[in-house]
Amino acid sequence: MSTEKVSMRKIKEVLRLNYEYVSNREIARRLNISAGSVSNYLTRAKAAGLVWPLNDDWSEDKIYSVLFPAENKKVTHPLPDFVKVHLELKRKGVTLMLLWYEYQQQNPGGYSYSRYCELYQAFVGKCNPGMRLTHRAGEKLFVDYSGLTVAWIDKATGEIHHAQIFVAVLGASNYTFIEASADQSLLSWVQSHVHAFEFFGGVPICLVPDNLKSGVTKAHLYDPDINRTYQEMADHYGVAVVPARARTPKDKPKVEVGVQGIQRWILAPLRDVTFFSVHDINEAIKPLLKAYNERAFYELEGSRLSQYLETDKPALKSLPSTPYVYAEWKKARSGGDYHVAINKHYYSIPHQYLKENIDVRITATTIECFHKGNRIAIHQRSYKPGHTTIHEHMPSKHQEYADWTPERMHSWAKTIGPNTAELIRALTDMHKIPEQSFRSCFGILRLSKTYGPERLENAAIRALHIGAIRYKNIESILKSGLDKQPLPMPEAEPMADFPTRLHDNIRGSKYFH
Repeated sequence: MSTEKVSMRKIKEVLRLNYEYVSNREIARRLNISAGSVSNYLTRAKAAGLVWPLNDDWSEDKIYSVLFPAENKKVTHPLPDFVKVHLELKRKGVTLMLLWYEYQQQNPGGYSYSRYCELYQAFVGKCNPGMRLTHRAGEKLFVDYSGLTVAWIDKATGEIHHAQIFVAVLGASNYTFIEASADQSLLSWVQSHVHAFEFFGGVPICLVPDNLKSGVTKAHLYDPDINRTYQEMADHYGVAVVPARARTPKDKPKVEVGVQGIQRWILAPLRDVTFFSVHDINEAIKPLLKAYNERAFYELEGSRLSQYLETDKPALKSLPSTPYVYAEWKKARSGGDYHVAINKHYYSIPHQYLKENIDVRITATTIECFHKGNRIAIHQRSYKPGHTTIHEHMPSKHQEYADWTPERMHSWAKTIGPNTAELIRALTDMHKIPEQSFRSCFGILRLSKTYGPERLENAAIRALHIGAIRYKNIESILKSGLDKQPLPMPEAEPMADFPTRLHDNIRGSKYFH
């Protein structure tokens, strides 16, 4: 009831106090009404001939009808069907102005447009929070994780795990999808989206996630950073990502209410069931989810399913011909070996991109390397430690030795002698990419043609003894004739240019005594 209507009930007090010569301002203060209202009431009373004291048959209603005769002549118009109005507004192109125009055609002289809007807002205010906002058909899909989890037991170990519950709710119809997953990792988050799109049979205009780290790398009011894999998935389906503002539940009431609903009608009934896998949980969820979507609304007509079939489904965009293939992105930087490391395996990139920042796209089967958005290399993914090198990626000096392998190089060295073979093995093991050592290895092995296999073998003994195994060290030993000299008894200090890390197979000086 309005303040004006309440003050009308004090009209007798206004007349009585005025009769006692109390000022209008003081009357207003005592009765907690405006001085203008006091003046208005007294003016109307004077025009109607009301003089204090009044007879006992003058009730407040009678006084009100005399002072405000126009109020009694108000016409009551037919009240619009706001349940239907609320549902119609979800359709594309439908506005309150259009619905009011149609109302006026059926009820000439009915409520004005402004009053029509006021009455509709009053109706919406009485709805539960999940129903209040009007979302266009096929416009938004709200996504989040439920706060509740479902426990399952690993039969092999007896360990108890807790499955996470992904929730997706379409804005217009409230049609809901839920799925259990092992965790809230990026892989689980993206896969649940793919399954949700398949469940809905189409794609909305935009996704509204909470600021979960799997989806939003950095929350920001105006320009949030979207995880690159999540954005790639969204691009594949042609859907925009519009994160809810941090700590603002009003931005996502659909999923907030949806989470409450699935906790009550789906997760609670499963509280005493023992599960042994995430798959078992999802199988138990399916019939409960079906019943939940088919349950009739309390305040609106139909159910989530019926509203989905009528509003959201016709407006959803078609699914792409193939589902999104999950891929992770990683930043890498190649060193001097023109390879990038992914899980202990090294993949080549064109040598021109040495020491450049590289974006690597990782799928279950492929490794793709990008530089400033341009793909520069693609490899089949390997799950074993090692190297994958494309011939064209090598510098020209490495391509000369592309047909050689470390094994072939070692076999050649063995024909000269065991110490030469050990020297060559130590040299190739110094490099992540064996081809990087081949030039030095060739140079050392070809010294056998100049100095003979025996002298090279002796030079290898001295080189291993003092820890100087590079080509220039071997050449210096042979040129100076040190290979013909006995080994020094004290262990020599390692040469400055010898690497600090040697292979375990290199023999120490005591081996040769």
